[in-house]
Amino acid sequence: MTFITRFILFQLMIVIPFAVGTFSRRRSAGSQQTTKQLIRLNLIFIEPFIVLWSIWGIELSRELFLLPVSGVFLVLAGGLMGLVIAPVLRLERRSGATFKISASLANHGFTMGGFLCYLFMGEEGLGISFIFLSYFMIYLFLVIFPYAGLASGERNVSIGWVRDFFLNLRNMPLYAVFAAIGLQLGGVSRPQIFFPIDLLMLISIAIYYYTVGINFSLGGRLKYWAPNLALAVIKFILVPLAAFGLLQLVPLSGIPARVIMLQAFMPAETYSVVSAVLFDLDSELASNMFVFNTLFFLIVVLPLLIFVGGF
Repeated sequence: MTFITRFILFQLMIVIPFAVGTFSRRRSAGSQQTTKQLIRLNLIFIEPFIVLWSIWGIELSRELFLLPVSGVFLVLAGGLMGLVIAPVLRLERRSGATFKISASLANHGFTMGGFLCYLFMGEEGLGISFIFLSYFMIYLFLVIFPYAGLASGERNVSIGWVRDFFLNLRNMPLYAVFAAIGLQLGGVSRPQIFFPIDLLMLISIAIYYYTVGINFSLGGRLKYWAPNLALAVIKFILVPLAAFGLLQLVPLSGIPARVIMLQAFMPAETYSVVSAVLFDLDSELASNMFVFNTLFFLIVVLPLLIFVGGF
């Protein structure tokens, strides 16, 4: 596919599934269970093959192992900024925890950051972005979910989530990262065959944004202007500045450095909404911030990255 074709399809695979999901929310009471099944299907049978194929096809180097560390740095930086800014917003306890989680987690996966790496830097950029993303499930299960449990008043959360991290099939994308690196280190070359990576990515993106749409409510879209503004400052100004500072310190250049810098501009992550739902935090605030943060990125930030930032 050409750059323009990929970009147009990417936009359509966000807007159309999101609109269908929002419409389905009003039409079907049983749609929530359907979305859970679709997410499991995606994580077990679609996303792992995309991850395996893209990483298997790049040349590994020692410098690439700095990428997951950089990913952790970015989400910790966002979380720290959320921790500082949340008291200024005067949110109640659960809403404050929701804001901090949203400030930390960013859409680094191929539903946004990974796909843009693919769009701007090709299959090598996609593979490198998956290495960058390998921090995610570990951080989610060992940091975000335990924190969300404590904020909601639950007890003994971390032990169960650590166990689930190792046993749950939803972590197949992470295991695919390890498998691809193992094949590379073992000297096993990727076969020279056709692989429908564009089609699989479009299907996966459509599934994710359908689930976002089905969980989105238009209620409260104006009363959350202050958290939305604060989150935009964190995501699109402060975290990119932190990433720029990081790249002055680590020995990365070329595509790996471009991947880190592009990922630093990513909006809020879908798992910020998932965390709020699972732990009875402020799911309305989480979904509202996710949608408007993403829209601001697509309408304002992404065009600037393309036409001014040189991506």
